[in-house]
Amino acid sequence: MTETIPALRAEQSAGSAGPPTISMIGTRAMLFEAPGEFTLGCQQRIWALMDACADRPDIAEVMPGVTNLMLIFSTPPENPEDMAAWLRKAWDTLPEKHIKGRLFEVGVRYGGELGSDLPRVAEHCGMSPHEVIALHQAPLYTVCALGSVPGFGYLHGLDSRLETPRKSVPSLKMLAGTVTIGGPQAGISALTGPNGWNSIGFTDLVMFDPERDPPALFDVGDQIRFYAESIEL
Repeated sequence: MTETIPALRAEQSAGSAGPPTISMIGTRAMLFEAPGEFTLGCQQRIWALMDACADRPDIAEVMPGVTNLMLIFSTPPENPEDMAAWLRKAWDTLPEKHIKGRLFEVGVRYGGELGSDLPRVAEHCGMSPHEVIALHQAPLYTVCALGSVPGFGYLHGLDSRLETPRKSVPSLKMLAGTVTIGGPQAGISALTGPNGWNSIGFTDLVMFDPERDPPALFDVGDQIRFYAESIEL
């Protein structure tokens, strides 16, 4: 059961996009959802809040998402409103946390059978496939959170001109390693399976391997730069 704490909706912090939304998930979990758009600065504040929560003895686990944070309590909180008020104050006062992660240079085979949605992305964006590829390679992306499936990294940095809606009919068997665009985000599929993101290429890097330590290739704060190994149009 999800129960939103009303008091946290009513007030707005000075200079913020609005108040955060804080909800109880059952009796032992709480979800903090940041206001505003998905920006790197917002995500860095989530990372700061993550550290502050991890230092509390009443919190057993913290799980950062894209502009949100899930808290798992050691025992059900006696007064969730007090915890929500603490979260809100921490959100208003903590400085952004900057994580110096590793840099990955990711070679991509753009287009072809494994990047079959590249023409669709180009048509939606009103540009040529070569222009899409150039814009996709240009930024330095940041891994903001891991989730959805094991090893999948949510990347910040996609040029807004490449924003493309997810497909209304998902691919039933998109291969792990497929380089994708979904809405305002870029990604690399971590596991083979159904996927509604747009495939624009493929990389041989293995995002998730249960025999590896750690199993996930990327971690929060890592940076990624894509480059073209080949282009097939």
